[in-house]
Amino acid sequence: MTNVNHGARSGQRAIRAWAMLGLAACVLLPWYFPQDLRLVAALRGVWGPEPTAAALVQVGEHGRTWLGGGVGALMLALAAGFMPAGRAQGRVLLVAAALGLLVVLGGGFTVGLRGWNFDLLNAWFGELPRGQIGLGLGGAVTLLSLLILLGAGLARLGRFRGDLFVAAAVVLCSGLLLLFVALPVARSLLGAFLDEAGAWSPPALWERLAHERVWGLSCLVGGVRCGVAWNTLFLALLTAAGTTVMGTLIALYAERGSARWRRPMNVLALLPIITPPFVVGLGLILLFGRAGLVNQFLEWAFGIPPTRWFYGLFGVWLAQMFAFTPIAFMIMRGVVQGISPSLEEAAQTLRASRMRTFMTVTLPLLKPGLANAFLVGFIESIADFGNPIIVGGQYAVLSTDIFFAIVGAQYDQGRAASLALVLTGFALAVFFLQQRVLGRANYTTVSGKGDAGVAMAMPDSLRRLCLATAGPWLLFTVVVYVFAFIGGFVQTWGRDYTPTLAHFRTAFDLQWGAHGLVWAGTAWSSLFTTVKLAAIAAPLCAGLGLLISWLLARTQFAGQRAFEFSALLAFAIPGTVLGVSYILAFNVPPFELTGTGIIIVLCFIFRNLPVGVRAGTASFKQLDKSLDEASTMLRAGTATTLRRVVLPLLKPALVAALVYSFVRSMTTVSAVIFLVTAEYELATTYIIGRVGNGDYGVALAYCTVLIVLMSLATALIQFLVGERRLGRRAVAAH
Repeated sequence: MTNVNHGARSGQRAIRAWAMLGLAACVLLPWYFPQDLRLVAALRGVWGPEPTAAALVQVGEHGRTWLGGGVGALMLALAAGFMPAGRAQGRVLLVAAALGLLVVLGGGFTVGLRGWNFDLLNAWFGELPRGQIGLGLGGAVTLLSLLILLGAGLARLGRFRGDLFVAAAVVLCSGLLLLFVALPVARSLLGAFLDEAGAWSPPALWERLAHERVWGLSCLVGGVRCGVAWNTLFLALLTAAGTTVMGTLIALYAERGSARWRRPMNVLALLPIITPPFVVGLGLILLFGRAGLVNQFLEWAFGIPPTRWFYGLFGVWLAQMFAFTPIAFMIMRGVVQGISPSLEEAAQTLRASRMRTFMTVTLPLLKPGLANAFLVGFIESIADFGNPIIVGGQYAVLSTDIFFAIVGAQYDQGRAASLALVLTGFALAVFFLQQRVLGRANYTTVSGKGDAGVAMAMPDSLRRLCLATAGPWLLFTVVVYVFAFIGGFVQTWGRDYTPTLAHFRTAFDLQWGAHGLVWAGTAWSSLFTTVKLAAIAAPLCAGLGLLISWLLARTQFAGQRAFEFSALLAFAIPGTVLGVSYILAFNVPPFELTGTGIIIVLCFIFRNLPVGVRAGTASFKQLDKSLDEASTMLRAGTATTLRRVVLPLLKPALVAALVYSFVRSMTTVSAVIFLVTAEYELATTYIIGRVGNGDYGVALAYCTVLIVLMSLATALIQFLVGERRLGRRAVAAH
């Protein structure tokens, strides 16, 4: 009873605190976001000029009366915070929060820069004397408070088992996914149903998709090529299967193989993920291209003339294997770590061989990790743009066709939207197939009981398979990195191999001036901007991803399938389309973010979110719910249980989410190519500019610096987060 009373009092204080925070935002923070002013300058004008005034001042002095509804809703919610906890309080909170959200968002979408956005509203209410720009810090904090209060109202009405934290988390995450994933994607895909004049025309979608270039099967009957949809699907299935198998073999050997190879294998397996995407393509071309080392050797040794045999399906598949296997490895490594040795020991006690134990006990427990790794590999493949554009040759896929439909001479946004709709359908189909395969089976392996058993050593045949498969792949990793590293230290790759540091001086020169150190290199500005934005996005992306995975694994609520798919939707859309979607959605009020660093950070977060969600989901399926229940019985709240009990057991998933989100933010190209500005130039756009000018030396020098920087960042993240401690003895060396 004491625990219940304590929780009720804590919930009441939280409700009042969020209501007061929203009211404070309406009084003390600038409601709008004038992009020509810094935040500090805007804060000085909250009681004065129109662009920087707080909501209360906008209502009283500047004639924006529609903002008063949000203030009134927050005052009603604050009054509800002093009511007794129960359904009556929940109804008042629900009405207040829903009314506030309706007023703030409704006013934001209906009132634009010049007044009403719809002629019908002009006819009903007359012209507005003034319009409005996009919401600023005050509007954002107010929306955050209203979403939390909406969740609190649902909890008081008995939803989410009355847990305020869970309810608020579900509502908040749903709001973020709706705003920053579903809204821009829907805005972009809507173009598939519009004709060339912009009118609603569903037959236009059929005309675009019924084309032979999309679904043609002429390659099966002697034709030149199949449709891009079949090309994309076939490539994605090959890549997903290959990366899942390869990542699992590397993870098994890293965790169950020879201890002395564990650290080098972990380092080498993670190296491709910190490589800018064009370095992979360049390294492969230098190896297998028409003038590459392999073709030169074949011509010298066997007289075989050089050809473009590498460009096509094989080249793209090899590049994607190289790029996406580390993601599968990071997912599978945490799953392999979580398998309880006691289960394997029980099988061996019953005289099962190591191979039979692996096939009947260990491998079935890897099932959620395998399914998650396959899903992520599939979605990564269909959304990949860099590898197909570099080494695809005549093998067209959906992502490249979408890119050329947007930036090509034709500029057919409707066709691009139609092809993006096909990609979304592929991702949705694989998502539901994964759910059907996993079903409702239980894969719990980490419980609250002590487990100090020794992890079973791999069967000899499996260990040899791991070495024979993973070894050459890791060796190939080293070769590509050596090429990328040397390229920045020679005068001109392919012609003049004279050692030089001139490329590094051009990009990262440091000089002493009259006022001290001068960052004279041309690349410093883009590097500092990229590191700053990626460092902001990484912890937010990892935290949100693990929170969503916890909600999916530990709670049941209406719309959970749609909630999970929306978290994965950003991967199903090619980065180029996502960038264009963000421009279309956030170029006008109420969320006017185009041209700012905020839109780049948001793109980083929600583009990389699915890996954190999938890694966390795979790990949560291994954690016994009794751990949460034991913490709750000791009077710990849900937030405390999540922070002090669950999170320490999710360190592999946390490392995977942090590392992936940071390095992908540092190296992404397609998702942000349309979002960068002169003020917010990124490392990848700088490198692309150098490559476009033929200055490969500076580009490779910059790539080398990025590789070293991200290697240090990865090591720092792993050091700060640490390893998960499960109280087990180390596997015996073999």
